[in-house]
Amino acid sequence: MKSEATRYELIEVAQGRRHADIFIKGGTVVNVYSGEFLQHNVAIYKDRIAYVGESEAAIGPDTKLINAEGKYVSPGFIEPHAHPWVVYNPISFVGKVVPLGTTTTVNDNLFFYLYMGAEGFKNLLEDLEQLPGNHFWLARLVSQADFLGEREWFNQQDIRDFLGLEQVLGTAEVTRWPLLYNGDPFLIDTVEYTKEIGKISDGHTAGCSYDKLNSIVAAGISACHEAITTKESLDRLRLGMWTTLRNSSLRPDLPEIIKMITEKKVTTNRIMMTTDGPHPAFIEEEGFVDGLVRKAVELGLSPMEAIQMVTINPATFFHLDEHIGGIAPARRADILILPDLIHFRPELVMAGGKVAASNGELNIPLPEVNWNKYMVKKPFSIEKSALEDPELYRLPHFTSSEPVPVISFRSTVITHKKEIQFPVVNGYADISNHSGLMYAALIDREGRWITRGVLENFASDLDGMASTYNTTTQLLVIGRDSEAMALAASRVHEMGGGIAIVQRGEVILEIPLPLTGMMTTDPSFAKAVEYQNTFLSVMKQHGYPFHDILYTLLFLTCDFLPGLRLVPFGLLDVKTNEILRPATPLR
Repeated sequence: MKSEATRYELIEVAQGRRHADIFIKGGTVVNVYSGEFLQHNVAIYKDRIAYVGESEAAIGPDTKLINAEGKYVSPGFIEPHAHPWVVYNPISFVGKVVPLGTTTTVNDNLFFYLYMGAEGFKNLLEDLEQLPGNHFWLARLVSQADFLGEREWFNQQDIRDFLGLEQVLGTAEVTRWPLLYNGDPFLIDTVEYTKEIGKISDGHTAGCSYDKLNSIVAAGISACHEAITTKESLDRLRLGMWTTLRNSSLRPDLPEIIKMITEKKVTTNRIMMTTDGPHPAFIEEEGFVDGLVRKAVELGLSPMEAIQMVTINPATFFHLDEHIGGIAPARRADILILPDLIHFRPELVMAGGKVAASNGELNIPLPEVNWNKYMVKKPFSIEKSALEDPELYRLPHFTSSEPVPVISFRSTVITHKKEIQFPVVNGYADISNHSGLMYAALIDREGRWITRGVLENFASDLDGMASTYNTTTQLLVIGRDSEAMALAASRVHEMGGGIAIVQRGEVILEIPLPLTGMMTTDPSFAKAVEYQNTFLSVMKQHGYPFHDILYTLLFLTCDFLPGLRLVPFGLLDVKTNEILRPATPLR
């Protein structure tokens, strides 16, 4: 990380021969290196800390004094596993989380890369340097659902070019971890290259047994955030993984997995915490990394342990601990003034030596970005007229005696296979006499293929819904009325991506998500909260039974969670890796 201040200048400030720009006086420094709370002053010059101690020699006539008496001076918080695309976009996301004390995020690049390609994504990174705080990235090696041409898109040359960028700290989670278990050559070679250049490889090992986890660690995976029980957390820690405890909108697991510390008494120096891409309303209500610290302390951790797990621990994991993660000379001046160690809501946030936020409000203007300039893919290549045919959304079926595999939801994202016999009408399965069932279709935005299926326990009274918000970012259409489904799909096409719901022939909800089909371009985080709350409310009115509609849609089209999924190659049984109904051509 480049420094605005030279080492010579920092030496002079530390010795009192040059005046500090900012001097934080009288506070209690949270020393994450020693685990102590120390009555120390902090001198800042340009973007770096120059001195920590009892001396006031660095104060000059032009030095800005910050009185921190009775307050705590903490390093800025670090989110090691961020997904800045959950309806919000990177700019609205940063505008929200920096005032909450998160001065560093390490972000997943998946959907940006899918639509921007290598060159567009690099240009985006340059422009996002204007944002307050530190914004690093991890490079995906595969998508979350295999597709034709995936390896050409995620090719070795582009990936290695990314890994050479300073802003890219390593490889992102491989959600399809069986590829690693089975020794996929591209993945193993890329992880090995990542290690050679001194960077990390993040992991995603949901459902991986202890014995199989050995192979994942042997493959070079450095960390995992997918443990949902105390035992799973311990398994990862004991096998040398950095273990990341998650508390998110989809998986609020911290009360269970924190028992590895509060009950099992393990050391915490290789443990981090993450919010793992929570929906907008969760951040609005629960906070971000500040909420993790608050919750951890409520559950029995000491304030020092909790802060270390979101500062020095992730900084060390990413090999950045000489730059961020603590309050010490030559570290970036990413500093929080905390009124107490109960609520962890910063009164003041400094990012790179500048006061970025105070009393929960951002002090620095956010940059304006023309998102379209990064895109190399069109929102839709398929003609809108092709989506207006109701027959597209019916399920071809030719014999009532043959059961149809049905995607039955057990929880927000977990499904299982059911088989139901349907009457056949004009060559299509007729679900009209089965309450609680929906037709579903995943349609290629370029118009090459369609995957069809039937859903159970997704909603009870939904005529038609269409959404590009899913892990493939293709057009997902769901409903009981094929004409309503066609209207919803047509409306999403007109918006260039997003979500539309149709009831009784009328569009009752539309949410434009033109940025990759996943994000609003609105710079206001409040707009993302409004969209998500309204969407969930409308879906619940029509029988959606769970708590997180965004993740239900996101993972309905993935290929790494049990059991049946709609993916680009067809209706997939994840457990058997069998395509039960292949995708069919649209052209």
